[in-house]
Amino acid sequence: MKPINVGLLGIGTVGGGTFTVLKRNEEEITRRAGRPIRITTVADKNLELARSVAGEGVKLTDDAFSVVTDPEIDIVVELIGGYGVARELVLKAIENGKHVVTANKALLAVHGNEIFAAAQKKGVMVAFEAAVAGGIPIIKALREGLSANRIQWLAGIINGTTNFILSEMRDKGLPFAEVLKEAQALGYAEADPTFDIEGVDAAHKATLMASIAFGVPVQFDKTYVEGITKLEAADIKYAEQLGYRIKLLGIARRREQGIELRVHPTLIPAKRLIANVEGAMNAVLVQGDAVGATLYYGKGAGAEPTASAVIADLVDVTRLHTADPEHRVPHLAFQPDQISELPVLPIDEVETSYYLRLHVEDKPGVLADVTRILADQSISIDAMLQREPEEGEAQTDIIILTHLTIEKNMNAAIAKIESLDAVTGKVVRLRLENL
Repeated sequence: MKPINVGLLGIGTVGGGTFTVLKRNEEEITRRAGRPIRITTVADKNLELARSVAGEGVKLTDDAFSVVTDPEIDIVVELIGGYGVARELVLKAIENGKHVVTANKALLAVHGNEIFAAAQKKGVMVAFEAAVAGGIPIIKALREGLSANRIQWLAGIINGTTNFILSEMRDKGLPFAEVLKEAQALGYAEADPTFDIEGVDAAHKATLMASIAFGVPVQFDKTYVEGITKLEAADIKYAEQLGYRIKLLGIARRREQGIELRVHPTLIPAKRLIANVEGAMNAVLVQGDAVGATLYYGKGAGAEPTASAVIADLVDVTRLHTADPEHRVPHLAFQPDQISELPVLPIDEVETSYYLRLHVEDKPGVLADVTRILADQSISIDAMLQREPEEGEAQTDIIILTHLTIEKNMNAAIAKIESLDAVTGKVVRLRLENL
């Protein structure tokens, strides 16, 4: 059959991996897709790099807009990244009747509603498996594999950089700043790691997964985001002593009054499988009412793992290229006219358990004052750890784990605890999930 012609925008790490895997597995991919898939045009500002990767027989250009308007191109693969020109290119490709495959989670988390509506109107597909968790097929699992289920919650380690940093901090007892430098030297962290370490990258991905899981619009602006920059090695050590590991999680949970959508460092019981995901690996845990808990684990980044997801989308689009648009899987799993307006709850209304670390003067009555404040806010204590002060020290740490409570109650309690004369410095507060 006539090959599907693909225009590739951006030929960096993932673009190069896509070329490599397409070539190596060409026969297998063709057998699955029903026709050959060929990258015929590449747009990149660095034409020398593009030539070294693409080789002969591929048209090169530094004008990406010429690709999205080319009548010979069937599918546009967008690997440029960012919110700006990528949005213009994707919308122009859709306007010109092209299907789009993208790994750009930031673009879809911020402009997904606009892009999916444009694609629906034009009758083309926007596929984005590579945008979340690299080579793990979590989008397909949520959209198709779990479609019989009412998804109750999901929680994911969906940023390899932060997971590597937290794993190294736990294994070596090193401070955050030192491990970050190591991650940058090894290529796990960018020169500017802000999106990773402040939780923004994970929030982009969690936003997309939540929309598919619950059939709600993409709402990145309502996602609570907290990174790992304030974590201390002491908290990781105390968590271990209490039987927990700390992971940066993207969490989406269905409640009667709305949806929790949040990214933050989280204590997880050490015996849970997801707590033992180490290094730069990713994992997503999904709870469905029929299937129960399912765990998806693998490489969340890298040239070939992400290329695996890009090419899977290319195969899907090729199979459905000529299908009636009404018979395709909806972008957000639910039919467009069935998208719910269930609100995203503000963080103050989120209910979870907590880890608190207080640095206090070692004198009688301090613990009684703290427990009274917690009780006044209807917060009950689950476990407690008090470090014996070293000889000659006048201060010590008290670690408290609580039962479930509402965030606004915890905020009120912390404000009162910090006002006690015996409490020195800010209370360290982390959330806890018994997944």
